[in-house]
Amino acid sequence: MSGVFTLYHDGRFWVGVYEIHEDGLVRAARHIFGAEPNNAELAAFASGRDFVRLADEARAAPPVPADRRPKRRIHDEVGIGTAAQRALRDAVTVRAAENKAARKRRAAAEAARRRALAKAKSRAKHRGR
Repeated sequence: MSGVFTLYHDGRFWVGVYEIHEDGLVRAARHIFGAEPNNAELAAFASGRDFVRLADEARAAPPVPADRRPKRRIHDEVGIGTAAQRALRDAVTVRAAENKAARKRRAAAEAARRRALAKAKSRAKHRGR
């Protein structure tokens, strides 16, 4: 298992991507820095809780098959690999599905609570209270 942390500018923000490569699979997670981080901020990030959270998030991400032969990069080109992009996209898709299911559960619970309140109110009115 090996990990690679890449920092790049995506046009708006500075983004750090942590990729975990193992057994021909790639897992990835990203952290958005916003403004360009200096060396001290990067060192604090790497030794702090944020990097541990990022690594845990990468380990929990769905695995994606790695490219067999990585594309040759021009020295000036900076960015993340296509396998990492797929891993990030899959992680976002999984989180979206989880959030959708949680929203449905919350909406059903709220609807049940409202029905119970309406029923109790109707019974109270029927009894003349």
